[in-house]
Amino acid sequence: MHLNVKTQINAFIRFGIWLRKIAILACILLLVSCQAKSQSENNQAQVKVARVVSGQSLEVLGMAEQPNLISQVRLIGIDAPDLRQRPWGDGAKQVLEKLIGNTEKPVILEFDIEAKDKIGRTLAYVWKDRKLLNEEVVKQGYALFVGRSPNHKYDQRLERAQQWARLMGQGIWNSENPMRITPAEFRRLNR
Repeated sequence: MHLNVKTQINAFIRFGIWLRKIAILACILLLVSCQAKSQSENNQAQVKVARVVSGQSLEVLGMAEQPNLISQVRLIGIDAPDLRQRPWGDGAKQVLEKLIGNTEKPVILEFDIEAKDKIGRTLAYVWKDRKLLNEEVVKQGYALFVGRSPNHKYDQRLERAQQWARLMGQGIWNSENPMRITPAEFRRLNR
């Protein structure tokens, strides 16, 4: 009888240890999930596109505390041809407009380390229907990948998209009508 009670006590102690471990694990999971959620909320914003300005810029509604204020957004990691750089500038804008599609359906802006550029535009990766639009514009050959410090989160994806566009002769890489001067060089020469 004495042995049976001792076995029961040991079983009860082991059960208590397992229960404590499960409780600790549950607390850790709860803390991690709360932390990830708050980081994601600070790192993203859901907005409506008011208009596509160019192949690399948007005007959006719904940023910050003033949901009816229009904010300028510059897509991170790309350099699209200037609108005056014909026909590629118009083509880049049209590609981005097509990717945005229905402006009633919101897009998600994902922010990286640096939130604004030197002229005050919000810097963001733009997502719609689980597609990274920065990457899509490059992949279709209507923008160059340009890594800009310190925002490098999707540099590898953007670089691979550019390699694919070059190999496939898409947009500015079309051998019959290639863009011969980079957008940055064009802007510098045409100030």
